[in-house]
Amino acid sequence: MFDNVMALRKSTSRLLVALLLPGVAVAHTGGEVHSFVAGVMHPLGGMDHLMAMLAVGLLAGCAGGWMRWALPATFVAAMAMGAVLGANGIETPLVEVGIAFSLVAFGAALVTQRALSAPLMIVFTAGFAMFHGHAHGTEMGAGLAALPYAMGFMIATALLHAKGVLLTTSNLLSLKQLTLRKWSGGAIAAAGIASFCVTIVSA
Repeated sequence: MFDNVMALRKSTSRLLVALLLPGVAVAHTGGEVHSFVAGVMHPLGGMDHLMAMLAVGLLAGCAGGWMRWALPATFVAAMAMGAVLGANGIETPLVEVGIAFSLVAFGAALVTQRALSAPLMIVFTAGFAMFHGHAHGTEMGAGLAALPYAMGFMIATALLHAKGVLLTTSNLLSLKQLTLRKWSGGAIAAAGIASFCVTIVSA
């Protein structure tokens, strides 16, 4: 049991180091460090973004095979497209609702264990990623350089996806995958419902 706990701590520590090292490296280059760090921190600062990106990694890991890299790659690519729209002031309706529904959809997929076809998973993942990307682009401060900021949140997103995939393949959790999927999926879906309710009330 002690060995399992230590393995989990090591895994978490590696993720934190992976997230922090790029920021440390760029800090020595001067000028645009703030833009890069802001991009890295943006997905980590919002629970909705954080949970959605981990969920995609979990779904990719559960799907297995080529979907382990195709699903995260689809999310990152579509998110980048959404960010371009948001950064250029191109309106996309119901962004916050779309983000909330992404949590509900990803969480429900984990809980129900429904074997969606690969093309369908890619399509709905890309659609929801556009909403998340639009929010990233829209919320970019006027003083932030676009490219470093975009690189920051794309790298952070990819690392969160990787963490989700690793959780489904880790020896530590191999005997508890069903429990992991159901509990994490339920929590993610519940967060999505709560976020949707808050969005409606504050509208």
